[in-house]
Amino acid sequence: MGEETWHAARLIPTSGISGPEEQERRATSALLAVLAAVKEFGRALTTGFGAPGGTIETFIEVPFELGDDRVYPDGLIRVRRGSRTWVCLVEVKTGSNLLDRVQLEKYLDVAREQDFNALLTISNQIAPAATTHPTAVDKRKLKRVTMHHLSWTQVLTEAVMQKVHRGVADPDQAWILGELIRYLEHPRSGALEFEDMGPSWVPVREAIAAGTLRASDKNAADVASRWDQLIRFSCLRLGRQLGIEVQPALPRKQAADPSIRAQTLVAGLVETGALAGALRIPNAIGPVMLLADLRAARLSISVDIEAPRQGRPQTRINWLLRQLKEAPDALRIDCFTAHARGASTSELLRDARADPLLLVADPRRDVRSFRLTLSGPMGSKRGQGRGSFLGSVLDLLDSFYESTVQTVKPWTAAPPKLRQDQPDSAAESVPPQLLSTSLSSQDGADPISPSPTERHPAPVQRGSEERSSR
Repeated sequence: MGEETWHAARLIPTSGISGPEEQERRATSALLAVLAAVKEFGRALTTGFGAPGGTIETFIEVPFELGDDRVYPDGLIRVRRGSRTWVCLVEVKTGSNLLDRVQLEKYLDVAREQDFNALLTISNQIAPAATTHPTAVDKRKLKRVTMHHLSWTQVLTEAVMQKVHRGVADPDQAWILGELIRYLEHPRSGALEFEDMGPSWVPVREAIAAGTLRASDKNAADVASRWDQLIRFSCLRLGRQLGIEVQPALPRKQAADPSIRAQTLVAGLVETGALAGALRIPNAIGPVMLLADLRAARLSISVDIEAPRQGRPQTRINWLLRQLKEAPDALRIDCFTAHARGASTSELLRDARADPLLLVADPRRDVRSFRLTLSGPMGSKRGQGRGSFLGSVLDLLDSFYESTVQTVKPWTAAPPKLRQDQPDSAAESVPPQLLSTSLSSQDGADPISPSPTERHPAPVQRGSEERSSR
């Protein structure tokens, strides 16, 4: 039998996982072991929760007495640096299992009694914002203990970015981290990516088509929450490919209060039948905006670009067209001019390439900005796969970023140039006082000029000359 049928030995095998409990226990042990073994990866995850940059120790299924009960958190992380010790309890869920509020509150009570610092939860649930937790608990239990959440997608993203983009100093540690990545990417590990818009997706689409959706409908709130999770998952997925941290772009009020964000999304669903979101990509030309129109079953993705501040309107348009060589012909360009409401002109890239003057509405008005928009059909299925809503969103995002966003650079003014001295031939034909590089009245004292009498001598009377000669 050939070697192609042999299975390589793995540090963290996926074989032998008999059920959800074994899956959860193995994922917890693998993650915490690598967290302590790979220094760069361990610090990247723990310092964001307030841990010092010291030696990391990890344990699993540590028992604690809580009143008459004995509880077993899935894990414990302890970081020591000098006289300071930071301790965090860990609760892990895999697959479709959800975090339990009662269980989390018990662990918060244990942490408070033991004077621990934090509780970390890990599951396939994706919080809509970095500062929020997917499971609501009694806020009084958070006065002395902080609670943090990581999705398995975030864990995998951090591992890939550390190994591929940031690097690991020790080769053996890099190999260990690679084994964790391989394990988490396997479907039997239970570390799933975002793959479902939930059971409310179809009822909400049908209600929007019938015009019966109301803000009080619980299905609308569930779809709005799933959409925010999809935006955050898109940020993690794109950031993993680019090697940078991509974040959702939210208005300040919505970022500070997730309830305002939820109300805004539900209101958009009810009034317009659309869901909106944005991604902030470091060093990109601008935030990438996503819009899912459930009534028209269309997706659109766009980015706003500031036009150059110099040149005629056609010159500014040509500046943009030169950077869109790889963009598809179906890309729409909206041109915004000064002192005008809305877009003054709108053309497909195919037509603008043939005649850039189509985007010039009035040559006397300055072009201030452009909006590039790419549209596509929206999948209807709630899950992943061909014809799914998730697949259509992610495919459109990848295509738009690769063909358009990453190719456009912001305009910068040319630096001023020094004036050059006039050549000798020019200096001979031009009076010195007219040369651009000659001294001005501000450069120093003027040379002594002849007096008026020297420039214009007084006329001599002929009679006086005769008398003097006599």
